[in-house]
Amino acid sequence: MEDIHRQAFRDEAADLLHELEVALLELEDAPGDGELINRVFRAMHTLKGSGAMFGFDDIAQFTHEVETVFDRVRSGQLQVGKQLLDLTFQAKDHVISLLEHDGEDLSPFMARAEAILAGFKTFDQAQADTAVGASATPEACGQCGSKEPTGQGADVEEVVRRVRMKPRPDIYSTGNNPEYLLEDLKALGQSLVFVHVEDIPPLRDLDPLSCHLWWDVLLTSQASESAIRDVFLFAEDECELSVKTLETTGEVELKKLGEILVEHGDISQEAVERTLGGQKRLGTLLTEAGLLPAKSLDAALAEQNLVRDKLERRKGADGGSSLRVSSEKLDVLQDLVGELVIVQSQIGQLAAMSENPSLHTLAEQLERLSDDIRDSTLSIRMQPIGSTFSVYRRLVRDLSAETGKEIDLVTSGEETELDKTVLDRLGDALIHLLRNSIDHGVEPPADREGSGKPGRGVIRLSAEHSGGDVVISVADDGRGIDLAKVRRKGVERGLIAEDADIGPDEIMDLIFQPGFSTAGTVSNVSGRGVGMDVVKGVVNSLRGSIEMGSTLGQGSVATIRLPLTLAIIDGLQVQVDGQGFVLPLDRVEECMELRRRDLSANGKGRIINLRGDVVPFILLREWFGSTGEPPDIEQVVVLQVEGMRVGMVVDQVMGEHQTVIKSLGPVFRKLDGFSGATVQGDGTLSLILDVKRIVQMSLGGARQMHSVDAPGAVIPARLLS
Repeated sequence: MEDIHRQAFRDEAADLLHELEVALLELEDAPGDGELINRVFRAMHTLKGSGAMFGFDDIAQFTHEVETVFDRVRSGQLQVGKQLLDLTFQAKDHVISLLEHDGEDLSPFMARAEAILAGFKTFDQAQADTAVGASATPEACGQCGSKEPTGQGADVEEVVRRVRMKPRPDIYSTGNNPEYLLEDLKALGQSLVFVHVEDIPPLRDLDPLSCHLWWDVLLTSQASESAIRDVFLFAEDECELSVKTLETTGEVELKKLGEILVEHGDISQEAVERTLGGQKRLGTLLTEAGLLPAKSLDAALAEQNLVRDKLERRKGADGGSSLRVSSEKLDVLQDLVGELVIVQSQIGQLAAMSENPSLHTLAEQLERLSDDIRDSTLSIRMQPIGSTFSVYRRLVRDLSAETGKEIDLVTSGEETELDKTVLDRLGDALIHLLRNSIDHGVEPPADREGSGKPGRGVIRLSAEHSGGDVVISVADDGRGIDLAKVRRKGVERGLIAEDADIGPDEIMDLIFQPGFSTAGTVSNVSGRGVGMDVVKGVVNSLRGSIEMGSTLGQGSVATIRLPLTLAIIDGLQVQVDGQGFVLPLDRVEECMELRRRDLSANGKGRIINLRGDVVPFILLREWFGSTGEPPDIEQVVVLQVEGMRVGMVVDQVMGEHQTVIKSLGPVFRKLDGFSGATVQGDGTLSLILDVKRIVQMSLGGARQMHSVDAPGAVIPARLLS
């Protein structure tokens, strides 16, 4: 049981540390933002309390010291600056180290903790030295957070209270002013103020030096009751004051209007019961009967609505609570759903062969349930990519400081969702791309200003949905990629011949070769040529693609295109020479017939005229080296591959099929043209075709195209845009 509790704390701590880093990065841009300071304090305070509860005493003691520093920041005694943020980032990293080495000897980490805490003490002392004498002035007292004793804090929930202030008529003669008291109340939180005018006498009896007004204030604040009463410290004898708590963090009963009015003392219980005999609403009846001033009714209704709204917000928050589940359990669930999809497909195939209508009905119901379970399981695994963006902000911040550059990271599309497995495996690739942009792309401030650019560079990290894919781009406004330099380096390394006739795209592809680097020196950031090839390998393993674009002197951009999920896809089942294959259905536009006698005998590359568009196609029989006799009428499956339309000729289109992707074994993993395998409804295996790779290898080598008009009728296929 203890291990379960400690693991629960690790999970909670991971979320808190993520929240801490996000708040610190935002605080760097807005150092005076009190809410951000409270977020940092709140994270440290929770880490300290939970750590002590679950036996992480080292973390509790360490975070207590950091929490104390930010408590002084909250009270205005310390100012946020780069030194404080750097120390807090180090403290966050230290807590991660303690969590990762839980159960081990932590003595090697104590020296680091002492160094970080010593840094905080030095920072505290330095700011104290610069503020000598300031605390003795009245202005300094106002800035040092005199409201701290009021009980306000980031870890205190707001409470609704009703403050009733009835000044004595001669309050002005004492030097007090009710208007100033109301302003002080408003400073404690959100307030609704109701002024009562029913005690104002007729004009002939009005004394202009007397106060005939009184007020009800509904105050929503973290301030304690004693802090509210302190506002009236010097006017307590000059007014009738009542402070009543209407709503707390516990269970609250929503009071009826009559109960509130009786409690205020605005009307008697007997008057309420006597008036309830009418048909109108109680408030209207009371005011029409002359038993209740309109302002008293307004104040009571506002109080009732305020408490009701707060209760509804709390219920909404409770209803939207989440449950933490380990990724291993989700992986098991996904595997089970995959097996369910396979069994459902097998049952569906048996039902199709049967003449039993009941079996047909059950198979259809099972298919619908299987689809719903599949979609729900996949949606559980989807996470917004923005959850990882804070990691990259920290990376850019640290590396820009290390390289002496000034760089901002601008992100967009944080809400774009991606499968958790894809997101986890993509992290290293994005880190490599960002490091390259920082080291190779963005120039030092002096160089940028010399070329007419702002001294501060910008890296843009964006994500968006595009059809069935997610497109992620990393762009910078740096020096760009010098293709001439890349070509020279490629010739030096023997990757291309000196007289090779290749275009810009082929030259750009050289940077993805293992060990390729144009850096003159090796730094801590890059220069060893072990970055872009890693990126391409990761992207390829995720069944994605990556492209580089660049304009010399203006910047470069890397664009990654990835599938939404790696587990289950909709596929189009086809047959070639008696063997089943699967094409990703989100790539399919349509299917059409093609007669073998209309084909030219020369070359492997061919084109068709598809309603006026020239579309190249590939004969999969020739691709696989099949020796059997093809059918007289074949099918062309028209696909969208990287912005172009390409046809693949198959013997027969079998239909749509839910495809559970199974990885190929080590022996076949490097086999070109296949991205995995799946189990069909009859229990046989079918290979999933890597259409992008087949197009690259086939059309890239054979440039001779022969035209033929496709005479057959067009057979629509499911189109996913």
